[in-house]
Amino acid sequence: MFHKIKLGAALAVALSTAAPMAQAGDFINVLTGGTSGVYYPLGVALSDIYAKGIEGARTQVQSTKASVENLNLLQQGKGEIAFALGDSVKYAWEGNADVGFKAPLGKLRAIAAIYPNVIQIAALEDTGASTVADLKGHSLSVGAAKSGTELNARAIFGASGMSYDDLGKLEYLPFAESVELMKNRQLEATLQSSGLGNAALKDLASSQPIRFLSVPAEVAASLGAPYVASTIPAGTYEGQTEDVPTIAVVNFLVTHEDVSEETAYQMTKLLFENLDVLKAAHAAAGGISLEAAVQGSPIPMHPGAERFYKEQGLM
Repeated sequence: MFHKIKLGAALAVALSTAAPMAQAGDFINVLTGGTSGVYYPLGVALSDIYAKGIEGARTQVQSTKASVENLNLLQQGKGEIAFALGDSVKYAWEGNADVGFKAPLGKLRAIAAIYPNVIQIAALEDTGASTVADLKGHSLSVGAAKSGTELNARAIFGASGMSYDDLGKLEYLPFAESVELMKNRQLEATLQSSGLGNAALKDLASSQPIRFLSVPAEVAASLGAPYVASTIPAGTYEGQTEDVPTIAVVNFLVTHEDVSEETAYQMTKLLFENLDVLKAAHAAAGGISLEAAVQGSPIPMHPGAERFYKEQGLM
């Protein structure tokens, strides 16, 4: 009997130190963006991390139109964690109908502020354009309509004293499709809001001469948070020999209030325990840091994420 008791106690200790159990039937759908962007490869890596690290959890990656669609899906309970731009998160919380949120999305909760999205505007070399103001009269793709990228485009144009009416032609196309049109000389420029080293822009830069257009620092100052002045460092893309001034906006990982505290805790903890895996999936993850994760969120933190940050002495 004594041996049975000791065995039972040992088993209890072993279970208590094993990988944490997910809630019965826990399903983690990771909402990302287009497959040619940065959200998607990071989402694939995150899904794999959660599948391996949270015992009993089933994971899936969903390609979407990114920020605005992701936040609406979270509100509807059709995803458990999503990538989204900071300004889109702010608009969602406020219920900005003009950008795609019919009512305030009150179920949203933050997991972490992650890497910044850098506004990267590439134009064909023969346009002669060098700044965002030079786009007047030219054709430009601003990303899918009401996507996070397109909201960034609207903001930049407004702060630059311009509007879409100043363009020769406007297209609402995902990154890869925009690049294909440029390669076929059917489009002159593309505005892409993503991590540096965007696969679509790498493809474009390696196929023909392009120029990255500068966005003045005063545009970031005019827009205010969550926009900040930034730079596309020289050598980020083939043929880019100089730093290009631009602006950036911080990305967030977002969940919703119906996700359990334990699941949100594990999603947050595993994120920071596996940054090397995320960096291997895409270099943009090099911009993720634990210290910055709790800064600047326009929505409340999920209690599970808050528990993790309190353990780290950050809250």
